[in-house]
Amino acid sequence: MKRHSTLALLVQSLFTLVRAQSISHSTQDGRPICTVTPRSSNTTDDVPTILKAFDTCGHGGTIIFPAGNTYHINSKLNPVVNDVEIDWHGEWLFSQDLDYWRNNNYHIEFQNHAAGFVLTGEHIRINGHRTGGINGNGQLWYFDERGNDTVGATRPGRPIPFQLWNVSDVSVKNFHIIQPQLWAINIMNATNLHFSNIHVNATSPETPLGYNWVQNTDGFNTMDTRNVLLTNFTYQGGDDCIAIKPRSFDITIKNVTCHSGNGIAVGSLGQYLDDASVANVWIDNATLIKGGAQDNIGNAVYIKTWVGELVSGGDRDYESDYQPRGGGWGSVTNMLFSNFKVLGAKAGGVITQNSGDNGTAAGTSNMLVRNVQFVNFTGYLDGRETMASWWRDEYGGGEL
Repeated sequence: MKRHSTLALLVQSLFTLVRAQSISHSTQDGRPICTVTPRSSNTTDDVPTILKAFDTCGHGGTIIFPAGNTYHINSKLNPVVNDVEIDWHGEWLFSQDLDYWRNNNYHIEFQNHAAGFVLTGEHIRINGHRTGGINGNGQLWYFDERGNDTVGATRPGRPIPFQLWNVSDVSVKNFHIIQPQLWAINIMNATNLHFSNIHVNATSPETPLGYNWVQNTDGFNTMDTRNVLLTNFTYQGGDDCIAIKPRSFDITIKNVTCHSGNGIAVGSLGQYLDDASVANVWIDNATLIKGGAQDNIGNAVYIKTWVGELVSGGDRDYESDYQPRGGGWGSVTNMLFSNFKVLGAKAGGVITQNSGDNGTAAGTSNMLVRNVQFVNFTGYLDGRETMASWWRDEYGGGEL
């Protein structure tokens, strides 16, 4: 009798283990559906199960992460998909193992960064249903790198929680990224993307007033990207709300609210010895609000290009991989920034071409800036400058 009881207990334990981490399978209209159930412990890793779901249903199927569930992301992942719908009701939570992530990630060559989750493929539909998204556990990183200055000292290995790489025909809606470890959403090598109702929040309650421990928490970044539409985007953090980086073309952004940080950026451009052109960017109906722990917001919108000569980044500049940078070339053309409400930013619209200057290279930029319009800016500033520019006259100009 005792032996039978032991066997029954073992079977029950195995059943519980399988049930605790499983994929249920079904079909609808001939498409496979994978519904993912997470494990119940943060010490276990849901990534193997998630990758199995992508393998099974990521090519002409649907993957469901049900609401109310937390999925523990304890290891890096890069699913490759084609024609997939992701009903992302639940939330992914990155682990607290900083040492693991610093040594196990996907390297991003631009500015020497890293990613933890990389999604690759085409015909991708993601719906967070206003409950789903990613929690990067960023507070651990902010505190770890708080530094002794008013701005923390970012170190290598902080993983981007949502990296789109080599993608086309992508839709993401009703989705959030909270407490991102680094940049929240980063898009590279991509065409034809539509984002709507996206929320990003990076906050550090322990940060002293006037300090910024949430540096490098950009909200939405593009690079080597064409044809992007972003609507209804909200951000709170300590860096660029939006950053349009090199070789971004045909970018339309509407209805944006940015709380604190550096504002909306076109750049950095020209940091590397390559063509860093950006063209046809329209950002409309944006609200910039002073606030956050650092109680400020930098610029409403700014174009930032590097100097035209190689300059040393200094021995602490890991974003330059400790190498001389600058000297890039190209053009910034057809920029329209319209209907901006500015509440306490230090400056309104800014164009600067001296990024990276070490005191000897000002005015050397190789980036042509032309046909830039700032239209219908209202509100008030926390500084003296409404519009400002520092550029190399023979290489460009602006229409303010």
